[in-house]
Amino acid sequence: MGNEIYHYILDTPLEPGAKLPNEFELGEKFGVGRSTVREAVKLLSSKGIVEVRRGSGTYVVTTAKGLSDPLNLRSVQDKNALALDLVNVRLLLEPGMAEMAALNASDEDIERIQSPVRPWVESKIHSGDLYIEDDIAFHTCIAESSKNMVVEQLIPIIDTAVMMFVNVTHKKLTEETILTHRMITEAIARHDPIGARSAMVMHLNFNRNCIRK
Repeated sequence: MGNEIYHYILDTPLEPGAKLPNEFELGEKFGVGRSTVREAVKLLSSKGIVEVRRGSGTYVVTTAKGLSDPLNLRSVQDKNALALDLVNVRLLLEPGMAEMAALNASDEDIERIQSPVRPWVESKIHSGDLYIEDDIAFHTCIAESSKNMVVEQLIPIIDTAVMMFVNVTHKKLTEETILTHRMITEAIARHDPIGARSAMVMHLNFNRNCIRK
């Protein structure tokens, strides 16, 4: 869905500063629900392509596709070493984010977190289809559900790390991804902070071990 909106921005074309149609209009245009549009807009926002201004609407920031590079890491040549360093930073940050999400997530937040682990997403992972947007959405929803304004500013870094991991490992972890995503989601839904932290540590350790191999 993020790609469809991005191509709509390019094809219209909408210049930086232009306002996007509202969620209802975009939903009708693409034949999807408002919640789907909302998640796609949040993904584009995390990439720095659009900006959501409360009470005003969603505006185009740039038409240059790709994740933002908040730490200026794209110039690093050794992508494997970079992916390992990024997952080590994620181990410092994301278990705590998952713990805070378990404490603070609303019912709506939990529904949003559950969406990227629905059966249709798991089938994409099994079949080797591109699921990077769903993976990024999953970790983004957890960070937002922490209800911590500083954590929300770290989302572009988390998104960059997720993308880097998938590019380096070529989607090798399928069963492990499905299993640990479910465990994290179930712990947050139970409002079990220790379970959420432990499941996130397990998830990231699978990633770390895969990179080290």
